[in-house]
Amino acid sequence: MWLKSLIVASVLQVGVVGANAAGPFGSVNVGNWIGGAFSNDATGAFSHCAATTPYANGVILVVGYNAAGTWSLAFASPSYRFKQGENAAIDVIFDGQEQARLFATANQPNMLTAVMPANVVRTFQKASLMVATSGRTVLNFDLTSTGPVIAALANCVTRVKADGLSKAGDFTKGAAKPAATAEKQAPPPAGGKPTRAKNGTGFVVSANGHIVTNNHVIDGCVGDIKGNLTGEASMVLRVVSSDANNDLALLQAPSTTTFKEFARIRDRSIRSGDSVVAIGFPFHGLLSSDFTVTTGIVSSLSGMRNDSRFLQISAPIQPGNSGGPLFDTTGQVVGVVTGKIPALRIAAATGNIPENINFAIKTGVLRDFLDNSVVPYQTAEPKSELKTTDIAGNARPYTMLISCNATEQADAKR
Repeated sequence: MWLKSLIVASVLQVGVVGANAAGPFGSVNVGNWIGGAFSNDATGAFSHCAATTPYANGVILVVGYNAAGTWSLAFASPSYRFKQGENAAIDVIFDGQEQARLFATANQPNMLTAVMPANVVRTFQKASLMVATSGRTVLNFDLTSTGPVIAALANCVTRVKADGLSKAGDFTKGAAKPAATAEKQAPPPAGGKPTRAKNGTGFVVSANGHIVTNNHVIDGCVGDIKGNLTGEASMVLRVVSSDANNDLALLQAPSTTTFKEFARIRDRSIRSGDSVVAIGFPFHGLLSSDFTVTTGIVSSLSGMRNDSRFLQISAPIQPGNSGGPLFDTTGQVVGVVTGKIPALRIAAATGNIPENINFAIKTGVLRDFLDNSVVPYQTAEPKSELKTTDIAGNARPYTMLISCNATEQADAKR
């Protein structure tokens, strides 16, 4: 299937600018992206550079850059049956937060092509995930290697315009590397590996300033680990203990810091179907600097493959929510948010995109971890229900943004 898709992709990419195109001349070969330069059949003149990659959902993405300096993004599939000239609006969301509307046209029956404005190209180049919606159709695309492929296509156009199609070669060689954004890339430590800023969430569980988060939030951190309560100055946190197997870590604030408010852990088991509230700092620096609040239910009392250490929850979470508190409707902690199901892998294996499947570490595991670390946490029985706004307000004094610089290798393991 993948080989067939690659063959189809190489045929379809000639249609990015028009059906009368010949090529490819030279090559663009980055990850699963393949392509090169193309000419106009009628005139023989250079037309554009393009690269394609297939997806398990049956759609092939085609990115093009023409001689006039216009970028395009096309969605192609052998199963499409569009009328010539048919138009469609496609909403694209990158990494769950940056959104744009593209206006696409069917230049041939099996492909919709849209012009990409410069700002969308920059976002596409940096993003890890794109969700495209048109009507009732929603498709997810893992944007692996988009930075290098954009650079290679830009290099392709520059070199062909200067040297001609006859000298077309490997356009990935000599392509400018995509510039790192300030909020994602940090200078490498002296003699060390490049580092990348990463964020998570933590919450205070004792008046002594003990803070719970996920182990994967601090794994690979280089230098200081910092904590920020909303609207307050950051503080350097010390690692007290960690448990990679259960994905828990315990941090501690400076001894000069005191906390009048801290989380209480529910002393009674939660049930399937009970409502829950998740609080954390997803996509910090791209979304709000304040924490976000999402709601859902306990979908199951076990995680992947019946792992009894976890709860399955429907409350939406994103990168950055990791390590945050999960509350019941009385404001007691019932879990530690730890992650979401790998939707793209599941989609590739099953052909279906899973929705609202996220996980939290149960309080039994959390309490064992805190007991082993001799933390004077407090438990509480569920009382009267609170409004979600009140739960969020109560959590503000002890829910913390956790940040550090981590090696890129460690960050990739998250």
